[in-house]
Amino acid sequence: MLSYLLLSLVAQSALDEAPARQNILFILVDDLGVMDVSPMNPESFYETPALERLAATGMRFTNGYAACPVCSPTRASILTGKYPQRVGITDYISPNGGNQPEKWRRSTRLLPAPYADRLAHEEVTLAEVLKDAGYATFFAGKWHLGPEGWWPEDQGFDENQGGITRGGPYGGKRYFSPYGNPRLEDGPEGEHLPSRLARETADFIAENHHQPWLAYLSFYSVHTPLLAREDLIDKYRAKKKRLGLSEVWGQEGERAVRLAQEHAVYAGMVEAMDEAVGVVLAALDETGQADRTVVVFFSDNGGLSTSEGHPTSNLPFRAGKGWMYEGGIREPLLVRAPGLTAAGSVNETVVSSIDFFPTLLDLCGIDSNIPFDGKSFVAALAGEEVERGPIYWHYPHYGNQGGMPSAAVRDGDWKLIHWFETDKLELFRLDLDVSEQYDLAGRYPDKAQQLSTSLNTWLVDVGAKFAMLNNKPLDQVVGPKGVDRLSWMAGHWIREEGGSQFEEAWLGPRGGTMFGVNRTSEKDRTIAAEQLRIFESEGDIWYEVSPPEQAAMRFRLTSANGERAIFENSEQDFPQVIEYIRDGDELRAVARGKEEDGTEVEVRFNWALRP
Repeated sequence: MLSYLLLSLVAQSALDEAPARQNILFILVDDLGVMDVSPMNPESFYETPALERLAATGMRFTNGYAACPVCSPTRASILTGKYPQRVGITDYISPNGGNQPEKWRRSTRLLPAPYADRLAHEEVTLAEVLKDAGYATFFAGKWHLGPEGWWPEDQGFDENQGGITRGGPYGGKRYFSPYGNPRLEDGPEGEHLPSRLARETADFIAENHHQPWLAYLSFYSVHTPLLAREDLIDKYRAKKKRLGLSEVWGQEGERAVRLAQEHAVYAGMVEAMDEAVGVVLAALDETGQADRTVVVFFSDNGGLSTSEGHPTSNLPFRAGKGWMYEGGIREPLLVRAPGLTAAGSVNETVVSSIDFFPTLLDLCGIDSNIPFDGKSFVAALAGEEVERGPIYWHYPHYGNQGGMPSAAVRDGDWKLIHWFETDKLELFRLDLDVSEQYDLAGRYPDKAQQLSTSLNTWLVDVGAKFAMLNNKPLDQVVGPKGVDRLSWMAGHWIREEGGSQFEEAWLGPRGGTMFGVNRTSEKDRTIAAEQLRIFESEGDIWYEVSPPEQAAMRFRLTSANGERAIFENSEQDFPQVIEYIRDGDELRAVARGKEEDGTEVEVRFNWALRP
């Protein structure tokens, strides 16, 4: 390719013949947190001057959202304008299928839902619509929407620089040449990947000045592996020392969460990405196309704060990538639409990644009868007040970052999250509690029910698939071994009803054994009691109940996934199955089986943890 610097002179002479339709430059960053860039967070540890200049000439949206807390589903939503559930891609695409239910090995209570591992050819992409309208189409960087045969060149892009199956730069020297990427020719030894992708994009922009075009620059940055140029690492190490910063940690579920931005390597990755953005924006200016090019800057999910190096903090937003809290789904969103957006303006309109498809077609003056879920926000770009209506999420999977199967809806300032493991609803007022620290579901049950109904209606409409109970046998899951699998049962559990007190107490595992006791009592007398034991014998784990003056009953552990265990004995009169489930500070036991006449019977016991 000729350098865009050489072609810029030719482009200048052709301005009078410039096409009327707007060009589209869509810049997507991988795993970039909403607070990682200075236009969204002036106090950010990371320096992003190119994005500051973009924000100063365009519009900054404070309520931009990804359609999913992980990458592949959001990427599908951008290209199709549909919720991920409609196209079937609801989790990051794993080439080996390790996160599909049939290969799931983690000891989780639920089995994740199945998902499509490629963007179907039948789906109509933004690139295909624009190509049919006479646009040149270009893709650079991360694709992660299917195997070969489903890469960018198969989905409407004329040119593909680096878009393959993998979700990260895992070949060659990763972020440095040689890249080991079959769709990106190696550059000089040590060439930096974000810089290379920017130059390829700039060259495309210059070469296609005579026709409308779509340039989709999809950085691999700032996804792991955490690698940066040495000069930038040195710069931020010095900055961290100069500012007296140190690591600060909190807790999100079972995961540690970073609460301060000070990671020097990650900072270098962010700045290198920003430099690359600057190269592409400069190409627009130097080729005289800035005034007829719509620029969108966005991220595919929240910043990585609870896993894989914990490189960033999303504060004041809660959690990060993989979570349904704001830190996992709220994104940096900058848009510059010449002749429409006021320079340096700020807009509070709620925007979802499904909205880009109809918005960009509107800006290009293209009518399409393609079905989509998104809503155009062109009016918001013009500074008009827009009521977006509710937006939804559904993630029936376990993220690598600690998130769990869940669904959510935001309607106005209200947000509801439904956690499927526990069937718990959480309700937040984002205008008053952007950090989602105060669950209002108990205080406003009518609002929680209203939003829950709206969410459930949407789930049916989009054909959502759900995580199911994990009943995989013990040899098909991983996790603690032996009786230690059941350590979550330990504690003193109690329930009072009708003047009676029901108790079950378990000592934690020690020496391959857990001991327990079950007691039912009234104020002045014990009504019933039995001894309990869980122990290992000849490679199996057994649950033993010893009622007074009766023979002990034994049940073999057949499934233990997350905080759920099933014990079975098909030869027992009743019950044949005993199941335990822990939900936070609650413990449930279910005894079920058939009576002699074949009648199915189920008896439930519910306890709360005594402080």
